[in-house]
Parts: sequence; structure tokens; C-alpha cells
Amino acid sequence: MGNLEFKEQLHEYAQWREQLARSIEMYREWRRRYGMSDVHSTDTILNILSGLENDRITLAFAAEFSRGKTELINALFFAETGVRLLPSSPGRTTMCPTEIFYDKEGGSYIRVLDIKTRLEDESLVEYKQKRECWKQITLDCDSPSQMQEAFKQLVAVRTVPVEVADKLGLWNEQEAAEQGLANATEVEIPCWRHALISFPHPLLKEGLAILDTPGLNALGTEPELTLSMLPSAQAIIFVLAADTGVTKSDLEMWRSHICSARNSRQGLAVVMNKIDSMWDDLSGETGYENSIKKQISTSATILKLKENLIFPVSAKQALLAKVKKDDELLKRSRLNGLENYLSDDILKQRRKILMDTILKDIGFLINESSSLTDAKLGNAIKQLEEFKKIDFENKDMTGKLMSETRDRQKAYASNVENFQASRRVFTVQAKILIESFSKEKIDVIIKDTRDDMGKSLTTFGMKKGIRKLFDELRDLLQDSIDITNETRRLVKAIHKKFHDEYGFKEIEPKLFSIKQYQDELEAVFAEGEEFRSSAKTTMTEQSVVVSKLYSTLIVKARNILKQAYKDALTWSNGVLTPLMHQIKDHKKQIESRLMMLKKINESKGSVSENIAHLKAELDPLKLQRKELSFIIKDMQIEEFIAKGGT
Repeated sequence: MGNLEFKEQLHEYAQWREQLARSIEMYREWRRRYGMSDVHSTDTILNILSGLENDRITLAFAAEFSRGKTELINALFFAETGVRLLPSSPGRTTMCPTEIFYDKEGGSYIRVLDIKTRLEDESLVEYKQKRECWKQITLDCDSPSQMQEAFKQLVAVRTVPVEVADKLGLWNEQEAAEQGLANATEVEIPCWRHALISFPHPLLKEGLAILDTPGLNALGTEPELTLSMLPSAQAIIFVLAADTGVTKSDLEMWRSHICSARNSRQGLAVVMNKIDSMWDDLSGETGYENSIKKQISTSATILKLKENLIFPVSAKQALLAKVKKDDELLKRSRLNGLENYLSDDILKQRRKILMDTILKDIGFLINESSSLTDAKLGNAIKQLEEFKKIDFENKDMTGKLMSETRDRQKAYASNVENFQASRRVFTVQAKILIESFSKEKIDVIIKDTRDDMGKSLTTFGMKKGIRKLFDELRDLLQDSIDITNETRRLVKAIHKKFHDEYGFKEIEPKLFSIKQYQDELEAVFAEGEEFRSSAKTTMTEQSVVVSKLYSTLIVKARNILKQAYKDALTWSNGVLTPLMHQIKDHKKQIESRLMMLKKINESKGSVSENIAHLKAELDPLKLQRKELSFIIKDMQIEEFIAKGGT
């Protein structure tokens, strides 16, 4: 089926994502309709819906120069244009990291960022928010030849003095000597630091995004690629050349940049490209097969990767076969093995990750809704059964029941005051917790370490600066632990009080934890250390690389603590909401009971009429429960809810 299978799988994934979004929108409407809607839950649901709408399957392709990586991208995704859409002919190697996607609002374009921006402190993420800093070329999607011409910008170079290249981190004396350029006064460098390409290709419109990274030089001098962009991709495809196997520079790139972005090796595969160079009529098909198997075995041993994750391919022949619709040549190119991997492994893996993320955010809300709905229906049934057993002819008994219910009403009012007092204490405590992650505290730490960074740009000074930054951020999180524990104890005490005194259904409160952010911060620190100690960075002591490493680590650390601040705020706003819903329902239950007893005591309506009225009140509660069950089934999360969201 060629690329059709991947297209179909991606289309099915996109449909599933849209269906999930519709189900979540139904749940939002359900909460609104039954009075369970609040600012916290609405914001949570809207954030999930926004995430689904903007979800992308990002495939990152990485390789040293001349491995046929861009040709592979053409063969996999853009063969139907009938041309070699991305420049991949000999001598036309992609020079700048390139992201390919579909920007529904922005239309079809190429945006390129000048290489000189590497001298600034701002990250690529920050530059992406500044449209005016990019040069834009509009693409004509009805003209593959115009697009092909426009894409030549990706390989554009300019000649600059060696001093300028050195400042930009694009000059290394040892490498220059190896290439016979030791005495050069000028050198060619890429025109552009980064490229963004948007056009309405069917796969891109359904959420596919492609990251095309140049060789070791780019990864070694742009920490943001190694530490942020590659790790965020759903899969990394590392491309080797079958005729050379794993070279020294391939291995350095693999160890220092690819493996660090995929510690678990999940979503990581190797393509052994250019197997057509091993086609040999003299050795025959058997000799050819043995040569491929030997190269795969050797490469797997060197890379410490399973052999079934190395895919022998001829991207050149695959592209030619697809353009000419030559099924036999396409089969011989062996592209289908890689396509099956992308379809069967990566898309399914992404689906699971996305679902886990959504359940983490919305699972507690749905479990809360389910528990509260069950409790409300259970209480109504209990009250009905109780009323059926009461001797309403006995006025003394109904009077006594009314008196007991009024006493419960007074006790309830008194304890609600206690709850409000507890909530005020909690609000103060939560504010202390939230402010422990405040931007102002983090900015002071970052400013101090950045000042120190400016004073020392040696390898030793770099290591010392990184350690100081992360030691102080660790201390900040450590200080938050005691505050968090105290806040958690308070929340549990408030919930326990109402469970013990009113028999409220015990809904385990969602507790806030610092550990996730501590682990993420430690991972960033480890990544920074690995990048800093790599052979490429050790040899390259230009200030621009040091500065970029610091900037990248700071952006990642700031984002982690920003998320901690946001999560603490969201948690504090919503953790008491289930209890407040139960308090509101409890109040309605007491008032309903009192009104019914009053009507019976005053002989307004027969007992049977009042019981019939109670039975009728069960119907909307049953409908509410039925609708929620349908939504849970529509989301395909029945098993998760049955386990209580664990």
C-alpha cells in the first residue's frame, strides 16, 4: 500500500482526536446543565480542548551530511507532488533546522530567521512569537515548481570572515585544519538559523509535523535543538548511509544528541539509507541480502539498538518509484518497513500518551462527577424508602421528624460557617504555596547566575554556573515542600470533617505534589551536563555556544517552575470544589425533606401523592447519571473510571 497505510492511520488518529474533543465538549455542557460548572473545571476542560485542536505528531529526522535524510522525507511524505520538493540533490544539503507543518491561520509560507540572531540571548521559542524578526516567502501550493524554487532558501549560504563565523559558533580550528582550511580568511556559513514551512498538505493538515535537522555542527552549537526540540518529538529517525555504516561523526551525534533526547529508546529508530549502493548483479540477491543483514547487525551492536529498529531503505529509489508509480521498484526500496513502523508504533504510542495526559487532567473531574451523581441519586432513593416506612397518620411522629430535620438544618448552617473559616485558612496557606513558585523569586536566581555567566566563559566556569543555577532552584523547590505538606494536611482535614459529621461520600482530594517538578528539573540539569561534556562542546568554547546552553537551560527551568505555579494555582482553586458541591446538595436534601414533612403535617396532599412526587424527582437524577455514563463510554474511558481514576 506504500504510504497509503500511514496516511490512513493518521487520518484515523485525527478522527479519533476529533471524536474525543466532541465527547469532552459534551461533558463540559453536562456540567453546566446540572449546576456542576465552575471556573476551575471550565478552564481545565477548555485547556484540554485547545490542546487537542493544536495537537501535532512531530517526527524528527536527524543525520550527518549526505546521508539522504531530506530525500527520505521527500519519499515518505511529498512524492505525490511529482518533484523533489525539498532540496536534496548532491551539494544541496539542508543547512538550517527546518520545521514543516500546517498553520491554518498563517497560510502557506516559508519563514527564515537570520543566522546573526544567534548572537542574541533570546531562544527560538521566543523568536517564534516575534513575526517581524523572520523573512517570509509566500508559497504557491498550486505550483510545485515555485515551491521547489522557494525551498532552495534552506540551502542558502553566505561568505563571512572567519572572525564572524567564530563569534557565531560556526568555526572550529581543528575541523578547519582537517578540511585544509586552517589558513582561510573567509568561510561559508548558512544564511539562516531556523526555517518554518507551512502549507496545506493532507498529512500536515491532519496534524503531522516534521523536524529536519542538519548535521553534528548544528546540533552541537544549538543546544535548544538537542535539549528541547528533539525530546518533544514523538519519534526521532536517525539516518545512516548503508555504504559507510556508523562513522565516527555518526556515533558522536548518536551518543551526544540523539540518545540524550531518548533515554528510554522509545520512539527511536534508525534508517540505513542508500541500500541501492549495495545492489550488485555479480553477487546476486543472496549476497545482497547478506550484506544488508551484516550491516544491520554491525550497526545495532555499535549503537546498542535492537536490530528490528534499523530499517534498510533506498529513499532515492522510493521517491522515483512513487513518482513513476512503479510498485516493483517501491517494494525493492523497502520503504514500507519504515512506514509500517510509523503507523503501527508511533501513532499508537502517541494516542496512548495523549489519552494519559487528558485523563490526568480530566479524570479527577469525571470521577468527581460520577461520585457526586451516584451520591445524589443514592440519597434520593434512601429518602424515598424512608418516607415509605413512616406512619404519617401519627402527627407526633411527623412533628418529631420535622424537629429533628430543623436541628440538622441548624447544625448544618453552623458547620458551613466552620467550613468557610477553614476555607479562609486554606486560601491563605494556598497563597503561600503559590507564591513560593513566583516569577519574581525565580527571576532573582536567574539574574544572579546570568551575571556570573557573563564573568566566566571557560568550561570550568560554565559548569560552576550551571550548578549554581540548579542548586538554587533545587533549594527553592525544597522550601516549597513543607508548605505543600501543610496545605495537603489542611485539605484532608476539611474533607474528613464533612465525611465524619455528615456521612458525605468520601472523594479522595486531589493532592498537590512537588516531586514531578523536582524530577523534571533534575532531568534538565542532567541534559545540560551531558551536552556540556560532549566532545563537540568541550572542543568548542565559543561564548555563543556557552550563552545558548545557559539560555536553553534557563528557559526549560523557568517553564518547569512556571508550570508548577500554574498547577498549584489550578489545584488550590479546585481542590475544595467537590466538597462544596456536596455541601450544596446536602442543603437541598435537608430543605426538600423539611418541605415534604411540612406538607404532610399540614395535610396538604395525600401521602401517596407526596411519595409519587419523590419518585418523579428520581427521573431527572437517573437521566443525569445515564447521560454521564454515555459520555464516559463515548470517551472510551470506562475502564479508567471503574478503577477510580488510578
